[in-house]
Amino acid sequence: MARKASIERDKKRARMIEKYSDQWEANRAIALDNSLSWDERQQARLNMAKLPKNSHSTRKKNRCFVTGRSRGYIRHFGLSRITFRELALRGELPGIRKASW
Repeated sequence: MARKASIERDKKRARMIEKYSDQWEANRAIALDNSLSWDERQQARLNMAKLPKNSHSTRKKNRCFVTGRSRGYIRHFGLSRITFRELALRGELPGIRKASW
């Protein structure tokens, strides 16, 4: 089980990403638009730099939704490798079975 503080910190980041996503996308579109002047694009980059660090989507960590573990995360299932194996061996994941049986 992951520490509660780590899980809560990641939840806070998810809320911030949701809150600032529109501003990130608007500024990014301006910054990458070559038809605009250099000054306008530079101002958009400065606006992006002023946003909180944790408001960018790359700061979010994938975590197992059962245990909160961040390492060994299987994206397709949203589980860590350990939880995935436990659930698969108990037959609680439909369509998953052990290869060597």
